[in-house]
Amino acid sequence: MATVAEVAVAAPLDKTLSYKVPEELIATAIPGVRVRVPLGRRTATGYLLAIAEGSIEGLKPIKEILDTERLFASGWTEFIRKAAAYYRYPLGEACRTALPAGLAGKGSDVRILHEKVYTALPGEDSPSGRKQQQLLALIREKGEVELSELRSVFNAPYAALERLQELGLISVRDIERSRDPFRDVPIIDETEPVPDTSQQVAIDALLSKLRENSFAAALLHGVTGSGKTEVYLRLIAETVAAGRQALVLVPEIALTPQLVSRFRSRFAHRNIVLAVLHSGLSDGERYDAWRSIARDEVQIVIGARSAVFAPCDNLGVIVVDEEHESSYKQSEGFRYNARDLALLRGQAAGSLVLLGSATPSLPVYRRACGTDEMLYLPLSGRVAGRKLPDVEMIDMREQEACGALSPPMLEALGHHIERGEQVLLLLNRRGFAPYLICSDCGFGLRCPNCAITLTYHQSARKLLCHYCDFDQVPPDVCPRCAGHNLLPEGTGTERLEDELGKHFPDCRIARMDRDTTTAKGAHQRLIDRVMANEVDILVGTQMVAKGHDFPNVTLVGVVDADNSLNFPDFRSAERTFSLLVQVAGRAGRGDKAGRVMVQTWSPEHYALQCAAAHDYKAFYEHEITCREPLGYPPFGYLVNLVVSGNDETKVARAGEVLVGGLQHYGREVEVLGPAPCPLARLRGKTRNQILLKSATRMPLHRLLQYLGPLTKEMPAGVRLTTDVDPVDML
Repeated sequence: MATVAEVAVAAPLDKTLSYKVPEELIATAIPGVRVRVPLGRRTATGYLLAIAEGSIEGLKPIKEILDTERLFASGWTEFIRKAAAYYRYPLGEACRTALPAGLAGKGSDVRILHEKVYTALPGEDSPSGRKQQQLLALIREKGEVELSELRSVFNAPYAALERLQELGLISVRDIERSRDPFRDVPIIDETEPVPDTSQQVAIDALLSKLRENSFAAALLHGVTGSGKTEVYLRLIAETVAAGRQALVLVPEIALTPQLVSRFRSRFAHRNIVLAVLHSGLSDGERYDAWRSIARDEVQIVIGARSAVFAPCDNLGVIVVDEEHESSYKQSEGFRYNARDLALLRGQAAGSLVLLGSATPSLPVYRRACGTDEMLYLPLSGRVAGRKLPDVEMIDMREQEACGALSPPMLEALGHHIERGEQVLLLLNRRGFAPYLICSDCGFGLRCPNCAITLTYHQSARKLLCHYCDFDQVPPDVCPRCAGHNLLPEGTGTERLEDELGKHFPDCRIARMDRDTTTAKGAHQRLIDRVMANEVDILVGTQMVAKGHDFPNVTLVGVVDADNSLNFPDFRSAERTFSLLVQVAGRAGRGDKAGRVMVQTWSPEHYALQCAAAHDYKAFYEHEITCREPLGYPPFGYLVNLVVSGNDETKVARAGEVLVGGLQHYGREVEVLGPAPCPLARLRGKTRNQILLKSATRMPLHRLLQYLGPLTKEMPAGVRLTTDVDPVDML
């Protein structure tokens, strides 16, 4: 008998592998570290999940231990096992996705930062140089000083410090320095508000559940501006006071700075440590945050969807803010939904899981109101008695030919700007124009890799595919007819910004979309400008609709409300309703009343009507009557299988064979397809999809167990992607 390691190798394998642990590595081979192991003719990175005594006959040895301390504990291991199994994804690759960037290769791709600390020692004052005397005086005054502080006071102090060390007047040691992305962000003192009646009812109910120290789930359904964040803060304060950790998930990286600012203002003076995890940080920042959490040095973790994997060993509460957001679903690779994994993790950790939203997803709302599985906590009004904004529909069928902005919208813009108030405009389409079309022959320039037109970006003077990032310089003549009339058609945020500049030349206009916020810190700088009233009109995509609290925004305009209604997806009405309610909620959050104007070609649509009335329940009742007969969520469960490859014939044939096998094994499951995906060609691959539907989860997951044998019959060059509980089926 010898020591055997269970390793999840970062490779497309459907099981873990066993390796023998060489004698010289036994001391450092602890569960939770990365290892280098042989895999066929090559070596690969793996994740050591467990150690046991057993036979090592036929087992290859671990070649190298890559970490000096564990990256995760046993509780995390069981969680990632369940998550990978549920989403039908290789465990080793799931581990690689969950761990912070920079840990993919041999050792860490990021370096641990060190800082030199200088300490005064007893001794006679014999340095002769003036700089040496000044340095020694400062170090003696403070006892010990970090090099970064000395560099801020003295220019090039290194030689003088070395001489002081040689003379035995100071000692030097290295300390590990954690990279904190918010180190230089000032902490703003705020008065802790007194909860109103509905907030206090919710807080009391949640604290009662929290004190049970067992799994519980709750939905905090509060209209925009109802003070959901204050409920989060008080719940988390109680959690930390009880010696447990809190995890807070937000749907967008863009929302993190404002939320972190609120949390730092509330907790920084209580010696409570916060860590942030999201893909917008540098590899080093994420690595340092992860290690601090794994060392149990952090009480509160805030982040986007990947933060659901944070290595917290003592979770008391998990908050999922804006739980309805589709961005909680990973769209490629390990296609997990962070909201659902939060519930899974809460069950494993015995934690309270709080889902918050003004527009809950239909399955969550039905579960909270129709079963005893989830506590339902409503916040029906805004804090401080503020009113929800009035919403006005502008029927574009009744407007004369105009640009992107109708006359009523332009008039309202001018009125609010004259009063010194701010305006927010939503157009959920970036770029200058979605099409560049020849007016002579009607030819439109399309992506050579995807079944989609190229978006024209005027400032960069390029045509760009928003799916595969293919780009090209716009041609001078039409590729089909050699005509010279290639014209941009339609409007994106860049064009809207340009149009606003012509109507309001003296206004300060800013744009918030993926093109303007890619640089690190760009989004926060833009928010700071809006908060400082240095922006009169903020134009943006859905990024402007979520979570922002701009007290001086009194007018919100929606330029093309029908855009999301026309998507080929059964959730299009729900997405449109949520987006409109969320963006409308940005108006009137301060002392001034808010107003919302929605430009639409279909003002009679129930999603728009319910959003205008701020009536979630009416929307829910209408929407479920559409879904129930079809068995769509919340009345059923889905799995989307996508067959893709370079050869269209092979892809079609593989899909037909796969459907035949699925129908044979899954009599309880409805198998639809194969059919071309809405985006039938993406990144150069032909794509067909097969949709599996069932009233309950178990038949679906039983059927998925047969995918392995069925996919082995697929021809070379054809790939199957499995998306359990799909959110986007384009």
